[in-house]
Formats: sequence, structure tokens, C-alpha cells
Amino acid sequence: MAQLEHIEAIEKRLWSAADMLRANSNYASNEYFLPVMGLIFLRHAYSRYLTVKNAIEAHLPTREGRPRALTKEDFSQKSAIFLRPEAQFDTLVALSDGDDRAKAIIDAMESIEADYESLRGVLPKSEYQELSNPVLGQLLRTLNPEELKRVSGDVFGRIYEYFLTQFADQKAHDGGEFFTPVSLVSLIAHVIDPQGGSLLDPASGSGGMFVQSARIVEEQGRNPVDRLTFYGLEKNATTIRLAKMNLAVHGLEGDIKRAITYYEDPHELLGKADYVMANPPFNVDEIDADKVKTDPRLPFGLPGVNKKGKVSNGNYIWISYFYSYLNEQGRAGFVMSSQASSAGRDEAKVRQKLVETGDVDIMIAIRSNFFYTRTVPCELWFLNRSKPEANRDKVLMIDARNIYRKVTRKIFDFSPEQERNLLAIVWLYRSETERYLELVAGYCRRMLDEAAACFNVVVGVTGRSPLPDFTDALATLRDDVATRATGRSPLPGEMPEEFDESMSLFTADVDAFRQAVTEQQALWEEQNPTNGELKAAVDRLSWLAESSRNLVKQIDMLFKLTSRLAQSEPSNGQANPPSPPGKGAGGESAPACIRPNDLRKRIKALDEARALAVEQLKHVRYFWKQAKWLTERFPNAELREIEGLVKLVDRAEIAANDWSLTPGRYVGVAPEMEEDGFDFEEALREIHVELEDLNTEAVRLAATIKKNFEELGI
Repeated sequence: MAQLEHIEAIEKRLWSAADMLRANSNYASNEYFLPVMGLIFLRHAYSRYLTVKNAIEAHLPTREGRPRALTKEDFSQKSAIFLRPEAQFDTLVALSDGDDRAKAIIDAMESIEADYESLRGVLPKSEYQELSNPVLGQLLRTLNPEELKRVSGDVFGRIYEYFLTQFADQKAHDGGEFFTPVSLVSLIAHVIDPQGGSLLDPASGSGGMFVQSARIVEEQGRNPVDRLTFYGLEKNATTIRLAKMNLAVHGLEGDIKRAITYYEDPHELLGKADYVMANPPFNVDEIDADKVKTDPRLPFGLPGVNKKGKVSNGNYIWISYFYSYLNEQGRAGFVMSSQASSAGRDEAKVRQKLVETGDVDIMIAIRSNFFYTRTVPCELWFLNRSKPEANRDKVLMIDARNIYRKVTRKIFDFSPEQERNLLAIVWLYRSETERYLELVAGYCRRMLDEAAACFNVVVGVTGRSPLPDFTDALATLRDDVATRATGRSPLPGEMPEEFDESMSLFTADVDAFRQAVTEQQALWEEQNPTNGELKAAVDRLSWLAESSRNLVKQIDMLFKLTSRLAQSEPSNGQANPPSPPGKGAGGESAPACIRPNDLRKRIKALDEARALAVEQLKHVRYFWKQAKWLTERFPNAELREIEGLVKLVDRAEIAANDWSLTPGRYVGVAPEMEEDGFDFEEALREIHVELEDLNTEAVRLAATIKKNFEELGI
């Protein structure tokens, strides 16, 4: 988790730096995003190129003792892009202010387009001529921080998505509709669970559905290039460029055509697609009814026409299209306005016919604020043309509106664990019990790993021992305080005694925690993966979870006590007293007083050790809580109705509720949280998120005001 947090900090810093450079260009935010995304594309392509280059060279055939030259095909097999020397990012970064950076970047883009027909005319080129040479140099250097060369994994893939997110938040293009939050796309892709075949996104935006589906195949240990064929439809030419770039940086290709999906079907995939995934525009009311009324993609008929000859609401046009594209084994997953699941009149008639097919599989309600440009709630729909017979007349209803994580004051998402817990419900519905049990076991293993890491963990490229480091720093500072107190007035109250007692108890608790971790690790080696045994293990590990929380409280208290002791000023009022020479009152050598500046450094070091220890301890309880969340709700490793969360609803009940597919109508209201179950840590985290967001917004406003004053000459 340390590397993830490190990357998140880098993402924010890169975005801040890149966004600031916009002030030095002639571009507005809706024009600036494409050249920036083009450079992110180049940097990510170079990162993937370097990742696979050595492995490719090691297996190149030789002729007369010399390996043959690298080719495009070598990199395509590794889901990477071949880059000629002029397109490699280090070459561009090394350019001086005397070089024409815009021309060099354009040449780099053209060299890639020459090798990849699917990218011809896609990459930004002329846009760089509007940026000055120094600004381009700074932008290149900004996107090439030294620390990114030391991290592992698809880091620039994450950064590419992060920049898309930020530009969407700014509504930098097409009102931000080009981007579906990764959190929702990932959940859809995991529920769909593509194994291989054709995947269509009729509202493809920036291609996130394709990228996430490819990751699912990679998680299965397969090459998505060999397993999946991507087809897309998108009306906006610039968005198509973003999508093709997004695919390319992940080593993928797709046939994305420019079309208005309401009226055009250039791929001719009616009844042929293995998978359909989409996030279409909601509640469109300008679709020409005459143009679509005979469309074979509307097997359930039109969902209502108004007096102007327009379809009253386009939601069920999209839903019907998604359904009709599927083959007999196909699955679909898509985002839809929450209005659609309970809409009345002609829309209800279409919905009834859809439910009566038996192919509506799962409905998941999502709370508001998951999107960057609209605050409305939504629902995820899942269709399955090959549902098991036992579930043909049933729909799994999941109300996930109470499951979320605050990213900012205005934006929510799912944590990776929240997403997996929702998936666990789907697995139980599909009788995939082993996947559920493996998730529970994985949480327990992760908890034990995090507990062991309290004593030995790698942070970045260095090794740390969070609890021992904090204990050592605490003892050192306590000795410093005792030394500094020489010749001073007595400290108020009984703080030294209180501190020493607290530290003694803390040390004993740390030893007990270490011993318990060792014992539990040994027990886990013999762990039986059956449901009953895993439940018992979760209960057994509860002591470690609570102990980790108690240690956090002790650490915070000890830090406060030590800081108060250390920051007490000398009685003579000297801010920086000299070290007293000579003998003490009893004839012994007097200890040298610790200078306040040195004490401040020690306090800072202690605070850093405290933060690392606390963060590591929180991970212990966090992963235990995930396992507990599952075993409490599904004690028999079987799907069951849980008020406010999930219910398997049959067709008769759906018919009795006006064919509504709104999960909240069936699962009921979640019981109120008991007072002793209130999660103060989560509440404080949300408060911190809000405060951080308000601070960031204040800085932005101050900069805007300053700029406005400068423009007015004030």
C-alpha cells in the first residue's frame, strides 16, 4: 500500500504542475487537455517499451552472432508499442532550449503513426506549436520525475486515467462525458467477467470499458490482445482520438467508428456480440422516432413518442440496443439513470417485456456523486442471455448506496475492497463459493502480512520497522527531555510519571502484539480453507485487530505527552540556553542541555515515526474488517437476503411492483448503525478529505482572485 500512496502523491503533483503550465499557454482548459494527454501517452508508451525491451532482446534470434533488430511485432506480443529512437521520451527530455521541441514532438508522433495504422491521424501534433519552447521543456521534465523510474507496475496507465479524471472534473471536453469513473467501469467489467470474444461499447467515450476488460483477462493470466476484439461507436471525433490513445498506451487496439448510435450500426453486430459494456448519455429526448421505429435493434418497440415526433426518453432505446447486440451466450453491463428502473407508461411496457425474457440478471444501485460532471445517482444493469435455468425468473437486487469512499467533498468511489465485497455477493449468487472463500482467506492473509510489517516493512526502496522505530525515537526523546530539564523548575503535575507508566504499558503491549502475530502466522500455515474454519479464523484474529487499534491510541497519546514535555520552555526564559559546563549539585558531571532546535528536530522525527506506525497498524484492522464484513453477512457462504443490501427477487414480486427494477424497492432500508459500531476513524478520514479539499479550493480561488486583480491593474 505504501507504493500506491506514493503514486497517488506523484499523480497529484504531476497534475498540479501540468495544470499550472496552462497559464503560460494560449490554450483554454478545453484545448490544453489534448496536447497534455499526448505527452502522457508518449511517456506511458516509453514506460511500457522499457519494461518489455530487455525480455524481448533476450530471446531475439541471432545471425552471424548478432541479434536481429527489434520490430513492431516483438512489442505487440507484449502489449506494448514499438518506439523509434526519436519517439523515446528520454530523447525529448534531453532537448535543449535551443532545439525546436514542438517539431521534435511532432516527429515523434508521426513516427508512431507510421508504424501503427490504427493511430494514423489520431495523435496530437499541430497543437504543440501553440506552446512555447520553454513551456514544452518544463512540461516534458514535469512528466518525467526521477521517482517514477523506480516504481513497478502499470504506473503510467494509472496516471493516464488520473489525468482523464482531472480533465473530466474540469469539464475540459464534451462536458466531461467522455470519461466514466474507473471505479464503476471496474465493477461492471468484473461482474461481466469477460473470458474472450467480441466486446462492443456503443458509447465508447475514452475507451475505459475496453481497458478494464483487458485487465480482467490479464488477471486470468491471459493476453487480452489474443482473447478480446474491441468494437466501439462514438459521435465525437476528439473523443475517438482519446480512446485510441488510451487503448494504445495499454498495448491494445480497437475498431472505434464515428457514428451516432441512435441511427447508425456500422459494425453490424446485431445478435453477434459476446459482451456489451457502456455508459450512454442519460434521458436524451431528441431522438427522431421516425428514424428508429423500424430499427431491428428495438425488439420491444418504441418507449413512447411525444407530440414533436421525438422519443420521449432515450434510456430504453439504449437498453434495447444493448440487449439486441448480444448473442445467445452474451452478457451486458451498463450504467443507466436511476429514473429508468421505475419509469412508467410506455417505458414500463418495454421494461416488462425485457424482464419477461428472463435475461435481466443483476441490478446495482449507486449513490450520487460517483460522476465528475453530474451528481445524480445511477444504477448498473446487467443482462445475461445464458442465465442458469434456476435463476431465469429472478433478478439479484443490490443496493450499494451506503457503500462508498469519499475522494473529495464532491466525488465518491469504491475502494478496491468495497468493490471486491460487492463482487463477493455476485459470486455467491452464481454459486462461485470458492471465489468468495478465497477472498475471505485473502483478507486474513493480508491482515497477517500487514501485522508482520509493523515490525519490518519496505517503504519505497528502504526497509523500516514502524513499531520498533517509533519506540526507539520515543525513548530517545524522553531521555532528551529529562536531560533538558536539568536546572529547571519542576514540570507541572505528574506528567513524567504518567509518561513513564504509559510507555511501559505500551512496550509490553507491543511485545504481546508481536508474539500474537507470530502465533497467528503459525496457525495460519495449518489453516483449513472451509467456510467454518475461515469464520473461526476471522473471530480468532479479532484480538489482533483490536490490539492494533489500541496501539494506535497509545501511540497518539504518547506522542502528545512527549511533545508537551519537550516543548515546555526553560524556566529562565532563554529560548536557546547554552550547555552548562562543570559539575552538578551532587558533584557528578552535569548533562548537557539539549538545544530547542535539536528538540524540534527530534519531535519532527518522532512524528514521522508515529505517522508510519499508525498507518501500518490501521492496515491490520482494515483488512480484518473486510473479512468480518463478509462473514457476518454471509455466515454460511451462501447468498441470503440482507435488509438494505441484497435480495434475490422473483418475477412475481417484480410484476407486483409495476415491473420496477429499483433495488431499494425490494431490499428495504438498512438498519441504523448502533452507537458502539460507529466508525470514528472513517468519520475522521472523511472530515480530513473535506478539509483538504476546502484548502485546495481556497488556494485556487486565491490564485484566481490575484490573477483577476493583476489583469485589472490593481
